[in-house]
Amino acid sequence: MISVTIDNITIAVEEGTTILEAARRIGGKAVPPAMCFYSKLKGTGGKCRTCLVKVVATSARDPRPMAKLVASCSTPVQDGMVVQNTLSPEVLEARKGIVELLLINHPLDCPVCDQAGECDLQDLSFAHGMEETRTDEERREFPQIDIGPNIKLHMNRCILCYRCVYLADQIAGTRVHGVLYRADASEISTYIENAIDHEFSGNIIDVCPVGALTDRTFRFKSRVWFLKPMDARRDCLKCSGKVTLWMFGKEIYRVTGRKDEFGEIEEFICNECRFERKDIAGWIIEGPRKVKRQSVVSANKYEKIKKPSSIEPIEGKMRKDDKKNTENTE
Repeated sequence: MISVTIDNITIAVEEGTTILEAARRIGGKAVPPAMCFYSKLKGTGGKCRTCLVKVVATSARDPRPMAKLVASCSTPVQDGMVVQNTLSPEVLEARKGIVELLLINHPLDCPVCDQAGECDLQDLSFAHGMEETRTDEERREFPQIDIGPNIKLHMNRCILCYRCVYLADQIAGTRVHGVLYRADASEISTYIENAIDHEFSGNIIDVCPVGALTDRTFRFKSRVWFLKPMDARRDCLKCSGKVTLWMFGKEIYRVTGRKDEFGEIEEFICNECRFERKDIAGWIIEGPRKVKRQSVVSANKYEKIKKPSSIEPIEGKMRKDDKKNTENTE
């Protein structure tokens, strides 16, 4: 075990652990944002640069700082390393510029995008973005295409994180899509307009950090904050069958994989569970899904809120009318 300090918090981790993985064990504000890194997929990371951090001390043997900001998702820790994330003005300024770069071609589709309310780019731009753009050039535009019977691609919103490409290679086993062309002409597309029809292809919707890949069975049906996420399971021969049902009343609007605190899928699910099982009778409901309080999805979904048993007196005294109203309320 080796020790690393991130934002003045010291933790012991195994050798070979990256700075981002160490920060995730600490949790809270010490965790750098990540738009392309996905711990369940090998080879991800190093594309978006949003996880840049400042290493002020390389190790106990070499206390000199690193010459430039490094990507925390691909930089392994060393014993005695000291890292700054939110404590470094240089990191925050660089992250601000990276967000501006990601938004250069990204359209203002939030009012109509199905990813609104659970979009990593929304959260990133809210925390580190600028109030207005400094560019006046035209944005790239692509037609919307169906890359499968249940998946629609909005290339206008894509930030080229490569997550869907890695997932198709490692989970699906076969891949008919990828990054075409180069530089500013790069785009995600299928080869010769092939359809993505692998049994686990629906997971590319869940790993997409923006609204570039959307579920055609759910498009424009509802906003996520109007639905109640419920943990459910079923006996499935293809996957674990453990999912999150997004429900309104007793109607299932969509089915997704269960995501952890970092927005990553815990277990990948098959297309049958995701797209074809929309009848509540076919599921065993385990209970409400826990949602972060700061998430808009948690609106009006708190359970067992402890109400104050009494009203604190104002200036040390309580008026008779207030006391009477309090007794009636109780």
